[in-house]
Amino acid sequence: MNCLFVYNPVSGKGKTAKREGEIVRVLGEKFGQVDVYATQGPGEMTRVVRERAGGYSAIVFAGGDGTFNEVLQGVCESGADPILGYIPGGTVNDIAHSLHIPRNWKKALSVICGGHGERLDCMCANGKYAMYVVTAGAFTSATYSAPQTQKKRFGRLAYGFEGLRKNMHFDVFPVRVRGGEREIDAHTVLILFINGEYVAGMHCNRRGNLRDGMVECAVVRQKENPRFFAKVRALFTIARLFLFGYRHGGRNVLRVRGSHFEIETAGSVVWNFDGEKGMPGKIAVDVLPARVNVLVPAPRKNRRKAAGESGQESGESGGE
Repeated sequence: MNCLFVYNPVSGKGKTAKREGEIVRVLGEKFGQVDVYATQGPGEMTRVVRERAGGYSAIVFAGGDGTFNEVLQGVCESGADPILGYIPGGTVNDIAHSLHIPRNWKKALSVICGGHGERLDCMCANGKYAMYVVTAGAFTSATYSAPQTQKKRFGRLAYGFEGLRKNMHFDVFPVRVRGGEREIDAHTVLILFINGEYVAGMHCNRRGNLRDGMVECAVVRQKENPRFFAKVRALFTIARLFLFGYRHGGRNVLRVRGSHFEIETAGSVVWNFDGEKGMPGKIAVDVLPARVNVLVPAPRKNRRKAAGESGQESGESGGE
């Protein structure tokens, strides 16, 4: 087996670069040959993975949700199917939370070396890919507009500062969502397609599943020309949605679940894919079932069995 280790040297306060030697040593014990690539700018990881994915049995990468998205783009565009190992190193790490991959880099390496591969769904919208969320509206630009210096200094609070600075006017825009169990035609301040459990560090989709071929859509309804108190209610609705979850967002959250959606909206509306800036206007969202193979923690039953066998072996050797 051979492995490509690719990472974003500025993600997560730049700690991965300092740990490169130890990470490569551990990966070498599992995969044998390990090649390393440290990216230099946005989009480079996608290009590198797209060009090299076919030549490796495994691609291991370190970074945040944006890094995961870049790797996903490269793998899907390449048509190859390497197994993916993920070392979370970003500000929020929503994908890692949904997959129960530890934030601690040594424990994440243990998952890569001792976990198991699992086929996971992703989403495709107008030829671009997303692992856990496609969204537009209030606060969504903060994830890609917040300066890297602020993210290093304040962590996830940087997204809150940026969201308050840019999005408190709560632009209202029309959406028509066709697909799934119902059709939605409304004005909104926020729309989300969620594949997984976590968004923005919040456990807002507790029944989300990256393995069921479905995504959940939530539309925060708003009047076309809201007054002050209507805007305040929208703010509380968004807060409730993220704090209490997709199923408990209140009557102003319209919900629909499915595997294919067509969304009509204004051309000025810019979509966000896994925290990265996407295209504007009308899109179609499709679930691609079991598209990517990712190393995740072994099931609890298997971990307990392995621990029991290890303890038994230790007892036997001790008796000798």
